[in-house]
Amino acid sequence: MLVLAFTSAVLVAAAVFYTGWDLLGARGLKPEHRIDSKTLFDLVKLSFGVVAGAGALVALVVAYRRQRVDEDGALREATRLHTERFTTAVSQLGDDSAAVRLGGVHALAGLADDAPTRDLRQTCIDVLCAYLRLPYRAQDDLPVGDTEAQHAYLALREVRHTVIRVIRDHFRLALDHPHCWQGHHLDFTNVVFDGGDLAGAVFRDTVVDFSGAVFDGGKMRFNEAVFSGTVDFSRVAFTAGAVDFEGALFLGGDVIFTRAKFCGSMVDFRNAVFHGSTIDFSRAAFEEGGVYFNGAQFSRGKANLVRAQFKGSDVDLSGATFSGSRVDFGLCWFVSGTVAFVGNQFSGGHVTFERARFQGSTVDYSSAVFSGSTVSFESGRFSDGTVDFAGARFDSGSVDFSMARFSGTAIDFDSAQFSGAAVSFDTVSGEAPPGLVPASESPLPAGLTLPPHW
Repeated sequence: MLVLAFTSAVLVAAAVFYTGWDLLGARGLKPEHRIDSKTLFDLVKLSFGVVAGAGALVALVVAYRRQRVDEDGALREATRLHTERFTTAVSQLGDDSAAVRLGGVHALAGLADDAPTRDLRQTCIDVLCAYLRLPYRAQDDLPVGDTEAQHAYLALREVRHTVIRVIRDHFRLALDHPHCWQGHHLDFTNVVFDGGDLAGAVFRDTVVDFSGAVFDGGKMRFNEAVFSGTVDFSRVAFTAGAVDFEGALFLGGDVIFTRAKFCGSMVDFRNAVFHGSTIDFSRAAFEEGGVYFNGAQFSRGKANLVRAQFKGSDVDLSGATFSGSRVDFGLCWFVSGTVAFVGNQFSGGHVTFERARFQGSTVDYSSAVFSGSTVSFESGRFSDGTVDFAGARFDSGSVDFSMARFSGTAIDFDSAQFSGAAVSFDTVSGEAPPGLVPASESPLPAGLTLPPHW
């Protein structure tokens, strides 16, 4: 370290001397066979200056090394104390008493706030998430009339909801707050979120509330989680991260994403099951990311995306099945993205795009099957994009494009099959898409209605 410091100092001094020499335009040194007392005194002062500078450099390096040793020692001591407190808090979290467990939750949260390193903070967060992933006995599985079991269930449920509230509150803090957890990861894989509606219980209508939280750069995993009751993600901001609901199960409750913001985030609902649930993305904003519902199943539920905005984002529902459900994209605005319904099955439900705007976007329904469902594009606006129904089958139900407007949009119905579904293009403005209008003197397929100017 000292050798490196001396070498650096000599090189810097030489560079400064050479620069000054060059700027002064010097061509050489004047030889002096005799020196006077003033010159001798200057040489002595220069010598002492060099020695003093070298000593100061040595002192600086030694002080720096001492500071590094002190800092490392302080970090080791802080880590040791953190480990001791961590062990105590985890022991509390595993206690039989719900009150002691609640203390353990807050102790772990405090440890995360005071953690000397980012990794130690993440460890505390991981333990809180792991607690939620422990086996959880649902209320429906409790013995009928067993008051003690009911009380134990409610106590455990309160501990679990406290964990969720603690996590949410830390993700609501401003990014510059010392206790903010933004950028950290949350793993809720297989967690049961029972948001409320306990018949006859004091906690009726309680919700699992993440509203207003900011998840900036971290990853949230809800893989195969179970949502029963109301879960609130309203006004949540997901920035440059990933939100994974792959294989999640939504049973009979509300999952609220109203006014949520997804900026550069990937939102994954692949193979999720929505049974009797309502998932609400109304007025949500998606920018430069993607929302994937590939293989999702919607049965007797509702997905609401009214007034949601997709700018540069992709919405992929390829292979999803809609059975007795309602999916509402009314007044949505799709800008420069892709909405994919490739190979979807629409049977017995409602999918609404009424007054939605597709600007420079691709809407892909190729190979989709419409059987017994109602799909409405009424008053939709399609401009400078692509709408692809190539190979789609319209077996039964209805698909309504009445009063839709197509301007500069490429629409493709090539190889589409019409065999009984009511498909209406009545009062549509724009040119007829290829593959839709039959050859001259050929009858229209059953159920297909076209405007007179086509």
